Parts: sequence; structure tokens; C-alpha cells
Amino acid sequence: MKKNQPSPKKIGDLLVEKGYITSLQLQEALGLQKKTGEKIGMLALRLGWVSEEDIIELLQPQWSIPLADKKTLQSVSSQMKKNQPSHKKIGDLLLEKGCITPLQLQEALGLQKKTGEKIGMLALRLGWISEEDLIELLQSQWGIPLADKKTLQSVSTSIIPLIPEHLARLYQAIPLAKEGDKLIIAMVDPLDMGAIDDLSRISGLNVEPAIAKEKAIGEALNTYYPKEIENMEDLTGLNLELEEEIHDEREDIDESQLRIQADDAPVVKLVNLILAQAIRDHASDIHIEPQEKGLIVRYRIDGILFNLISPPPSVRLPLTSRLKILSGMDIAERRLPQDGSFTIKVNNKRIDLRVSTLPVIYGEKLVLRILDRDAFASKLKLDVLGLDTESSKILERYVHRPWGMILLTGPTGSGKSTTLYTILNMIKSPTKNLVTVEDPVEYRLAGIQQVEARPDIGLSFANTLRHILRQDPDIILVGEIRDLETAQMSIRSSLTGHLVFSTLHTNDSVGTILRLTNIGIEPFLVTSCLSLSIAQRLVRKVCPYCKEEYSPTQEVLKEFGFEGKELILFRGVGCEDCRYTGYLGRTAIFEMFEITPEIKRLVLEGHPIDFLKKKALDAGMVSLRQAGFKKAIRGITTIEEVLSTCIED
Repeated sequence: MKKNQPSPKKIGDLLVEKGYITSLQLQEALGLQKKTGEKIGMLALRLGWVSEEDIIELLQPQWSIPLADKKTLQSVSSQMKKNQPSHKKIGDLLLEKGCITPLQLQEALGLQKKTGEKIGMLALRLGWISEEDLIELLQSQWGIPLADKKTLQSVSTSIIPLIPEHLARLYQAIPLAKEGDKLIIAMVDPLDMGAIDDLSRISGLNVEPAIAKEKAIGEALNTYYPKEIENMEDLTGLNLELEEEIHDEREDIDESQLRIQADDAPVVKLVNLILAQAIRDHASDIHIEPQEKGLIVRYRIDGILFNLISPPPSVRLPLTSRLKILSGMDIAERRLPQDGSFTIKVNNKRIDLRVSTLPVIYGEKLVLRILDRDAFASKLKLDVLGLDTESSKILERYVHRPWGMILLTGPTGSGKSTTLYTILNMIKSPTKNLVTVEDPVEYRLAGIQQVEARPDIGLSFANTLRHILRQDPDIILVGEIRDLETAQMSIRSSLTGHLVFSTLHTNDSVGTILRLTNIGIEPFLVTSCLSLSIAQRLVRKVCPYCKEEYSPTQEVLKEFGFEGKELILFRGVGCEDCRYTGYLGRTAIFEMFEITPEIKRLVLEGHPIDFLKKKALDAGMVSLRQAGFKKAIRGITTIEEVLSTCIED
């Protein structure tokens, strides 16, 4: 039979043969297929190269696959609903069982509209019910089986690879057993249909959920996914050794004993693993947070925090002490905040870590800022930052002037320092003397003299600036204008023939005028020295490995003045490369406010900030939102990311 049966062509070859895609597009799709595992036909559909009708037209004659139209599907759906037993809503059940009051149900429904959480999970998070209450309800109403701790710890490791690690952690799910084409998965929220669909799609099996306690799932995740933490077995021994000795971190503990515990092999290995995983995942920060009954380690990746591991409670103090020793801090001092730093070498790359401690009610919270020198050096280019051609022209027009003041504005973590370093790297020259005063110096730049401010010994921004002016500088960078004295010294430096760069915390570029006058600077001085104000934000980029086209709603288009028009935008559907967020990496968007003669006149006449911004926009200034929307149209970011990052113009 097989000899007489014509072999069906591959879908990719058919698409090329029929002229739907080019050979180059096929090669691109094959490359993406290796990373995502998707079928070529579905990839071509998602990328907008073919329509659903094209795919159906190919599949029907080639594989004799019948078409189920809308009417057929509605008939099947209606029949299934008739045969399906009706279930009460979880909120009504909780009310009926006396677990919550009507007022609590109303409060939960209100919160649900804002957060999108299930009522049961909300009631659990708010402490109105216990996990046992929720499990009992789900078992009785939906017949969802319970996976206890013993079951979770006795899973065959052969089925663990069916669910990728990041997806398992995202949905708090552990595969329990595979029976034919059915995969039983333990979940904290077994009613999360979106998660079940994703798990089914990734595994290629029909998922049947079981319910498990959050703590048990967390322990199982750390057991079965050793890529991120492969020494939990080692830590178990440490747990037994130290449990009796450590009860309360606020008790007096001998410093020598702390040093011994901090140097124990399991603790050293745990610290190394945490750091290695953070660098591998391109995290910008590591958060180590003490809890009432344990410890949570989280990473910030592309501006978003992700849970990594929850080590046993007894490693809390040794882990903290280990990091404080590396950072040169006083390990016996746990009542006051401390700052420190250390450097590690990974694959011949030097990584600087800036460490900060903060005493909280359950111990000390640590935040480690990761500064990759090599990666940073590759970012010091205007196009890498995200500046478009027009913004680059505006910037270059002002940074090559011999004097004036250029200010960058934006919240903490918006990339202001990176932009300033990029500008300095661009304009530095053997013929110029560049001096900076920073708190702290994050990165060291060749050819530039950098001073670290030390307010505790009297080396403030303003005081350092006075001494810098005696050093015959051409260009000066002041880390931040925080007070009147620093503002006055910066303006004086600008007016005496120096090019000054600095930062301010304002919502937009026009707000620098108001901020400086509120500090105490006279408007005529502001207009005399300020040349350019730049507002900056960071937005996440669409993941290139799971990028798809879509048409936004008219409500969204109305936000940007495109009502009634048809536009194709892009978004990420989520894959392993982007940790199933749909985003990978970040880029900056900019708002360039030029202090033109017209703007100077309006400032001196005392016009309000809103009027100044309107005039600047009328003159051609591109606002942060407009800059973000341009990048969304180009497929770099998404409309949702722009709307969540930028305030309304």
C-alpha cells in the first residue's frame, strides 16, 4: 500500500511551490522552527505570510483533511454544553459554605476586575480561606484530584522534560504521570485554562490537572529542575545542622560562628549558583528577601521581577553573611543599612556587583546590582540606545557646542546613566578634559576623569564641582542635581564656558523648567544656560522568536490619533527564549525638548508648563508616547508596553 500511495510534500515546499512564500522566507521559518518547535505552516500564518484560507486550501487536497465550519463547531459546542454537568461559581460556593461573607465576595469581585485573578486564589491570598478549604471545594465541585507532597516527590524524572522549566515555574506546575496521550499535571491553580492550554500545546498531550499546595509545588520545582539550583540536596544537610542554632536573626550570634557558616561549602555553592544563573539570564538585579518562614530569591530581567528559588530558612543568615563578607561589609551589624561591592570573573568577563542591605522585620534584605563591563561597552552607541535619526541629529547639534547645559530626566532605572555615558564616549577627545562627579561611579570610562561623591566626608556634588572648576575642565558631568547648591554650581559652570551634563527626576522633558525654578533657580538663569532637556523611558522589546502580527482595536488607535485607520502591529505570544512573557530585551524612547528663542521668551513671560509643552509639540517635538508608538508600528515594542510606561500627553 505504501509503495502505491503518493508521499505528501512538506508544507514548506508546498508554500514555496504555490508562491505563497519565498525560499528566503522558508529558510527563516526553518530557523525559527528549531527554536520554537512550531510547524512551518503555523509559523508562516503567525508571521503574516499566509492566511488561514491559504493553509486550509493546501491541507485539504494534500492530506484530505475535512473542513469544520462555524456552524458545525457551534452545533458541537451546544451539544457538549447540554451533556456537561453545571458547576456553581467558586465565589458562590465559598459563600454557601460560610468561608467568606457577602461583603468579602463583593470586595473580591472588585479586585478581580483589576487583577484578573480567580476568586478562589484571591480569597486565599487575602487570608480569608486556607489552602485546605480551596482544595476541598475544588475536589467536591470539579472532582479535581489532590497531589500530596509524597506524590510530588516520587515523580518519574523521565516525564519532567515534557514541561520546560520556565513554563513550570511560571504556572507553578509539575508533570505527575503520562498515560497514553494524557499528561497529568499538578498545579496550584487547576482552573487556569490559559495555563492548561499552554502546557498542552508545549507537551503535545492532553493535560488533566490535579491540585497541589503552593509550598509542595515550590519544593518539587527545586527538586526536578536542577538547572537553576542543583544543590538542594546539599542544603538539606545544612538545614539539619543549623536549624537548632538559628531561631531569630535578631539574637546575638558570634561573628566568628557566622564566618564559619558563611564559608560552608553548600552556602558558597548556593551563592555561586545564584550569581551564575543571574548572569546567564541577563538579570540586572538580584533580590534576596527574608520571609517569615524562609527566603525568596528573585531576579529582575527586562525590568520585571521573577521568582527563582526559595532556599530553606536555615540558610538565610549564612547566605546573607556570605554576600556581606564578599562585599566588605560588617557582618555583625544587622540593624543599619550598608553598601558594598565586589567583582567576579565569568568566562573571562569581569562582572561588578554593587550590594545594598536593608534591615526589614524578618532580617536583612539584599539587592545586588549586576554591572557587566563588557556588555556595557557594546551599548555605548546611539543606535544601540534606540535613538532614531531625527533624535540623533538634535542631540549631536547640542553635544558638540562648547558650552551650555543638557539635562536628562526620568525615573530611577530608566537608563539615564547609560545615555550620558554614551554621549561622553561619543564626544571624548584627547584635546578635551572631561570630568565627572557621580554617586556612585557605575562604570569606568577610559579617557575620562571620574570622581565618586562621598557626602559622609563632605565630598558632595556641589563641593566636588567647585574643585572640578579649578581643574581646567571642558566638559563636566554631574550625576544628579538634587538641591539648590548643586543646581547653582552647575549653572555657574555652564555660564562660564563649560558644557555641563546632569540628570533630574521629572515626568517629562518640559518639567525640567518647573523643577529648576522650584529648587530656587531664577527663570532668566534657566533660559540662559539650559540648551536641551531629554526625557527617557525604557520599554520592553517584542521577542523575535515568538513575534506575531495583529490588528489593534479602534479604542487603542484612538489613543494615538489613528482612529478609523487599519494598522498592523506586533506582539510576542511567549516562548522559552523570553520566559513566556512575549518580550526580550529593552530599548529606550526619547522626548527632545529644545530651548529655542521662542521657548525662552515664553518662560520669561511666566507661561505655565502645559502651555510650554503645547507650543513645543506644535513646533514638532515628539512626545514620549509618540516616540513609543513609532516603535510599536515598527514592531520593536507593543502598544500595551508604551501605554503602561508613558503618561498621557
